[in-house]
Amino acid sequence: MRKFEEGATMQVATIVRDLDAAMKRHWEVFKIGPWDIWDFNPQSVQDYMYRGKPATHSCLIGCAWSGDTQIELIQPTGGYSIYDEHLEKHGESLHHIKLFYADTKKAAADFEAQGYPVIQSGRFDEDEHYYLDTEKDFGYILELGNAGKIRPGERRYPA
Repeated sequence: MRKFEEGATMQVATIVRDLDAAMKRHWEVFKIGPWDIWDFNPQSVQDYMYRGKPATHSCLIGCAWSGDTQIELIQPTGGYSIYDEHLEKHGESLHHIKLFYADTKKAAADFEAQGYPVIQSGRFDEDEHYYLDTEKDFGYILELGNAGKIRPGERRYPA
């Protein structure tokens, strides 16, 4: 189990159109992997919100560790979310950097008070996530997470 300091960078994420192709490229070129893959959707994510309303989107998420930083690849698969917004505006590219906060709800409220509202959020098992509207000032979205325990991936690449 990895331990993170408050506010430490724990993840870098890219939005992709084809998760399998992106994992294969990362594995073959950089030897990043193996990748654990999950299906995030309104049935698997609790308190799922998108821009203040219940979320209806789904996506495939692949994660692999490179040292103490998690690399995340996200492929939107249905509905509409900040991931689709990103693909329309930027294509496949860096989407967010995730920072660790043990109390993500408090951290999100603190950032909101500084002018960075939550634009998407949810909880997958014990892992909470809050995406903040930081792109205008930083060029990317900031995600806050608590590194909560989650179930094993539904599949792995390479198998």
